[in-house]
Amino acid sequence: MGKGIVSAYLNAVGSAVPGHDIHDAFIAWARSRIEPRTQRVFDRMASRSGIAHRWSVLPPTADGGSPVDDAGFYAAEPHPGTAARMTLYAEHAPDLAIRAIAALRTKVAVEGITHLVVASCTGFVAPGIDQIIARRLGLSSSVERLLIGFMGCYAAVVALRSARHIVRSEPKARVLVVTVELSTLHLQPANEIEPLLAMLQFGDGAAAALVTADATGLELGTPFAAALADTEALIRWDVTDAGFAMHLSGEVPARIATALADTEFRAIVSDGRPPETIDGWAVHAGGRSILDAVEHAMQLKPEALAASRQVLADNGNMSSATLMFVFERLLAGPPIAHGVALAFGPGLAAEGFGFRSAP
Repeated sequence: MGKGIVSAYLNAVGSAVPGHDIHDAFIAWARSRIEPRTQRVFDRMASRSGIAHRWSVLPPTADGGSPVDDAGFYAAEPHPGTAARMTLYAEHAPDLAIRAIAALRTKVAVEGITHLVVASCTGFVAPGIDQIIARRLGLSSSVERLLIGFMGCYAAVVALRSARHIVRSEPKARVLVVTVELSTLHLQPANEIEPLLAMLQFGDGAAAALVTADATGLELGTPFAAALADTEALIRWDVTDAGFAMHLSGEVPARIATALADTEFRAIVSDGRPPETIDGWAVHAGGRSILDAVEHAMQLKPEALAASRQVLADNGNMSSATLMFVFERLLAGPPIAHGVALAFGPGLAAEGFGFRSAP
């Protein structure tokens, strides 16, 4: 950083997931909705997904069943409407966020908060989830709040970037950043393999981070943003009368690989550095094929994306919360001299920033 310019640091990250693992139950439900010849393709894709667990705020039934079993939230079709799903969001999203903040408290003091930045794209409630969290934490009414909504998987980048701007303009700021997503509230009764494979990726999770000028953790560097031409239809959320319908095209990994193969785009992502000189990669775990696309296009060693792959295995894609889980793992690892955070989301757009370990 230049002389006299304040740096912003990601001091620590805490995370939380619900206690109900729904991954295997979803696979069984999805298989029952497609023809036997298609089941073989689905089984192969599911086994190669790199996902072992996904967690849901939807509770087990009285006899231990999943949300798609008898007496579960999705037991009957038509499935519950958007209003019923938003009622659950208003109840569970703040609870999960508070759990993530409690986990953050075990690593760093979370007092004197001056700003609260919250990202969430899987629900709406007013007063907003930012106000609910602030009230439950007993934060001063003078705390400045920012709610980042419906930006999808790269919203964590936007939230941390905003925190960086705040700290660089107000060096005494203590910014609490929260990402919380309840993707399992938006199951759709699909009968085609592509939407079922898209839903296979998503789970619930929350993360909380403290960003300040205190030189501990990871220094947040220059952000970048780039939209990929003619890709706006590849990732989108459609708000319907029965929840938010995710559309995630199978073309996404190939389009990402093509973009990263472009010299100018690669230079934006890597800040002009050769990829092999970057020793810390925080890549949004949007799916195994997306991580593969980044790894192959940037010619990375297999271990470069280990943190992202482990988060995917343990939790699936938790939309905006996922990247924060990756940072939590990187913070617990060895020092990083040159790091890159990278996430893709609706647009199709890439957002990210450079980072490095504090001196």
